[in-house]
Amino acid sequence: MKKIIIYIQEYLNQLDKRVLSASIVLTGLLIFLNYQFSVSLYLSKQPFYYCFLGWYFIFLLALSFPYFLQYTFRQSTNRPEWKFILLLLIAPSIFSWKMASNLDFPISNDKATNEYWNQVLYWPVKLAVMATCLWITWRLFNKEQPFYGTSTNGFRARPYLLMLLIMLPLIAAASTQPDFLAMYPKLKNISSLIQDNEGWKKLLYELSYGSDFVGIELFFRGFLILAFAKWVGKDAILPMALFYCTIHFGKPLGECISSFFGGLILGVVTYHTRTIWGGLLVHLGIAWLMELGGYIGNQFF
Repeated sequence: MKKIIIYIQEYLNQLDKRVLSASIVLTGLLIFLNYQFSVSLYLSKQPFYYCFLGWYFIFLLALSFPYFLQYTFRQSTNRPEWKFILLLLIAPSIFSWKMASNLDFPISNDKATNEYWNQVLYWPVKLAVMATCLWITWRLFNKEQPFYGTSTNGFRARPYLLMLLIMLPLIAAASTQPDFLAMYPKLKNISSLIQDNEGWKKLLYELSYGSDFVGIELFFRGFLILAFAKWVGKDAILPMALFYCTIHFGKPLGECISSFFGGLILGVVTYHTRTIWGGLLVHLGIAWLMELGGYIGNQFF
């Protein structure tokens, strides 16, 4: 844990404060516009291509803005490599597809059964598609390194479990708030689709929900940090955090704001450890604790 704190201090000390300040201003502006005008809700109601293009613009702005500032303030005469620019354009398209696509598989003639299995398959199928896209990208651009942080070399669980312990009181506090309880637990989305004695269906749904965080860690910490670090080193962390914040626009405001800082911390850790497993442990732990907090909070509040 002490080593993680040192990593974060070193990163903040070397970070250009002009770039950080401007990125925080842009993040605040995007958050304000989304929650003031319900941008994410509007996009979710649009046809696939309009939804895809809307998210692509937001994601590309969030990812490229810090890079543009870093390049400008350093007044570098060296142009960015074409592979770096191509990855910069590819990255938002992968997650825009994830945000815009609505999967519907004709599994059963029974409406409740069909809806349940579609919700269970929703996250694993998207994980499979994203992982395939990232694997192809890795083979084309970064095959000299392990597949985007999936190596377990040097991974130790203890510091990440301590980070989860620190998060417990924050999640407990959030579990008393109306906007949090309106969204969590996700399990309530299927409550009308299963019988009381079908506990295995609840467990399967939670495992499916957890698979989404595998894709998120692989994309944000594995791909956006370790692929881009090949050209820019630690400068890959801030753009990732800004991008990461924008995917939380449909979440409670407090969760959205905290995701920016959480993204920075996990990005710093992944950059130094070269593995996504610690971040995944924290992310999954928080997600399932929020499920538990939402369940308990809805019973009492």
